[in-house]
Amino acid sequence: MVYPTQAIINEVGPRDGLQNEKTPIPAALKIELIERLAAAGLTSIEATSFVSPRWVPQLADGAEVLAGVPRRPGLRYTALVPNLKGFEAARAAGADEVAVFVAASESFSRKNTNCSIAEALERCAPVLAAAAEAGMPVRGYISCIAGCPFEGEVSPARVGRLAGELHAMGCHQISLGDTIGVGTPRQIRAAIKAAAVHVPVERLIGHYHDTYGMALANVHASLEMGVFRFDSSVAGLGGCPYAPGATGNVATEDLAYLMRGLGIETGINMNKLVAVARWISAKIDRPAQSALALAWREQG
Repeated sequence: MVYPTQAIINEVGPRDGLQNEKTPIPAALKIELIERLAAAGLTSIEATSFVSPRWVPQLADGAEVLAGVPRRPGLRYTALVPNLKGFEAARAAGADEVAVFVAASESFSRKNTNCSIAEALERCAPVLAAAAEAGMPVRGYISCIAGCPFEGEVSPARVGRLAGELHAMGCHQISLGDTIGVGTPRQIRAAIKAAAVHVPVERLIGHYHDTYGMALANVHASLEMGVFRFDSSVAGLGGCPYAPGATGNVATEDLAYLMRGLGIETGINMNKLVAVARWISAKIDRPAQSALALAWREQG
């Protein structure tokens, strides 16, 4: 196997990791988390979302967070947006990129966004049109690519069609999300193969939750398929309010350790990253969900 020389890690902890926390987290703490992540070498960070505060109250302070984060060349911030109103708010707040989302399951789509898959795609269209006019890149999320908590296993062909539609609409990257963490390498390979029919593989992103402990195995399977972009969450933070039982994304520090072991460059300082994982876990009073947070000993 010939691995890529470099992998792109998109840190989603400040958004996907914190959105499910029940205790309100102040904007100042979110800003400090992002500052520490950037200092550890993360250059692509999903900082917040601009969905209705009624649905995700934890992220109601998105504009305040984006106003306070460090800015420097090469450091980019993404914001998740559900519609044109959210896009306009994200742009005004200074997001460098926005993300739109659809589900590969009709049941999950209705639970998560109160609309069908077709309606979700229709909601994305004006966002993509406005982003194109503003010269702002848009990434597209597809959730439940391997399984749905309500429908079971999801067809790879459906994932492929959705990836193609989002790409044709203008999404420059497509994130394939195993939202409930049930996927195995066989399923992930099938989803990537189906998506790659419609989207260049270098534009695909792996987004794997670790509910069943398969996230790193799925990352490795993705590398074998030519994928070198991955979403991850520091300390394994996360979960989904509409996916019962789902845990967080693959932990950024565990992912970075795997990449280092394979000789793949990420630009991450492991000592600093593990320190961030331990710090944020203590701040929100929950155990870190990563192997490295427990096992890592600082190295020179």
